[in-house]
Amino acid sequence: MAELKNCKKCGRIFQYTGITKICERCRRTEDESFKTVREYIYDNPGANLAEVSEETGVEEDTILRYIRQGKLEIVSENSSLLIECERCGKGIKTGRFCDVCVEEMRKGLSPDIKKKEKPKKKEIDKNKMFTASMKKK
Repeated sequence: MAELKNCKKCGRIFQYTGITKICERCRRTEDESFKTVREYIYDNPGANLAEVSEETGVEEDTILRYIRQGKLEIVSENSSLLIECERCGKGIKTGRFCDVCVEEMRKGLSPDIKKKEKPKKKEIDKNKMFTASMKKK
C-alpha cells in the first residue's frame, strides 16, 4: 500500500511510491525543463550557466542539480559550467565527485580482501603420547 506525502515542490498530496518525492505533475514539468536545457546546451555548446538559465527559463540551481545527478555532462574543458568535486574541489564535468575521489572512497568502503593465513596446525610433540594431546583439544 503506497503512502500519501506532500510534494516537495508544490505541496500537493500525492501517492508516494518510494521513487521520487515530487508529484507526477511536478515530475513532468521537471522532465520538460531538463529536455529544454539539454537541447539548448546541445545547440550552444559554449554557453555559460547564466546564459543557459536565461535562455531556457530554468533556474541555475536546477541546471547544476542536473549536472550533479549525472543527467548532463559538460563536454568542453573550458566551459564555465564545470562544477567542483564535493570532496577535493577539482573541476569535474558531471556527478558529485572526481574519478580519483570516487576510487579512493570505493577502496575505503570495500572490505579487506587480503587472504587471511590459515593458522598452522600445531605440531604434535613426539615426546608426548597422542591421546594426551587430543584431550587438550
